[in-house]
Amino acid sequence: MRDDLTIRRVVARELEWTMPDLAPDRTGLNHAYRPGARSTNTGYVVTVETAGGVTGEYSWSQGGKGVSTAQIAMVARYLIGRNALHRERIWNDVKRALRKQDRFGLGPLDIALWDIAGKSLGAPVHELLGTYRTALPAYASTHFGDEHGGLDSPAAFADFAVRCRELGYPGFKIHGWGGGPIAREVEAVLATRAAVGPAMDLMIDPACEYETFADALKVGRACDEAGYFWYEDPYRDGGVSSFAHRKLRQLIRTPLLLGEHVRGLEAHVDQILAEGTDFVRADPDYDGGITGVMKIAHAAEGLGLDVEIHAAGPAQRHCMAAIRNTNYYELALVGPKLDPKSSHYHAYADGYADDLTSVDAEGRVHVPEGPGLGVTLNWEWIRSSETGVAVYE
Repeated sequence: MRDDLTIRRVVARELEWTMPDLAPDRTGLNHAYRPGARSTNTGYVVTVETAGGVTGEYSWSQGGKGVSTAQIAMVARYLIGRNALHRERIWNDVKRALRKQDRFGLGPLDIALWDIAGKSLGAPVHELLGTYRTALPAYASTHFGDEHGGLDSPAAFADFAVRCRELGYPGFKIHGWGGGPIAREVEAVLATRAAVGPAMDLMIDPACEYETFADALKVGRACDEAGYFWYEDPYRDGGVSSFAHRKLRQLIRTPLLLGEHVRGLEAHVDQILAEGTDFVRADPDYDGGITGVMKIAHAAEGLGLDVEIHAAGPAQRHCMAAIRNTNYYELALVGPKLDPKSSHYHAYADGYADDLTSVDAEGRVHVPEGPGLGVTLNWEWIRSSETGVAVYE
């Protein structure tokens, strides 16, 4: 055992900042464009410190948020005195300890341990996983539709898709209007395809907004007509009913993408075997960190399916870099009227970003090459935004 990699302290920090020109939509639960508005968001940073001075760091502003930090509090002291490289043992023990919860707390801890591993060996995480590629094709994933001059019509989605295509993006995904008329969703599907032509891959993610089977079917048939790449999480079931999605798959041709709302390896495999999805969703924040995502990716690979990584971030990039059976990096969330730099998490001090202009001319993002996650945290901004801190030692 390397005594210098013995874990001696875990620190979890809560942050708060404002996002300009974003406000809750008509549901009160989704953020959408509204000029002049200011919305509060929260983020978190977890650090895992070792006796030899190597510290694993991970920041996130989505996922389980406060749920994750509450669960970190439940298991953090278990880590004290353990070898930070013993990730598989730690992963399985924490997974069991959080069996009565959704296990959101496992993800950030596991990612921080991978950061330690990379830093201790002087290698980026994707090399420890086994690099397959370092340039990742990206799709532009929109904010929800609004009523205030941003993505406020099918034509606005179509125009923004054209703009993204001109920036180099090979794919574009619609998040429609929460609680809006289903005819407008159908029109957005068709108008966007008509605007960009046949070459751009298009997707739609209702985020479980559609209220009836009929609504889901209408949009699905529009996706068939327009040749969409995938159709994601349509039902109000929350994206977990394999029966419902198998039934929808029997009636439309467009592949479904499910898995964002089931947790962990076993639930994903069950959903696949129950024929509830075509593409498989996985997320390091949601599904037990980098370790959990790679387990899901390899299970999907064994069944001949592709796994699509949810959301954007350094951990997502490293995972995708080491997975053959995957297609797109989700550059989220973007809109035509938002300042690309102002609405995002400012946790990085080295230029790392996930905004509309982060892609190269071929619509790709690149994987950080520094040790560990390969990003440098902006501790000045983090401390100025800190609203709470918990120390476990």
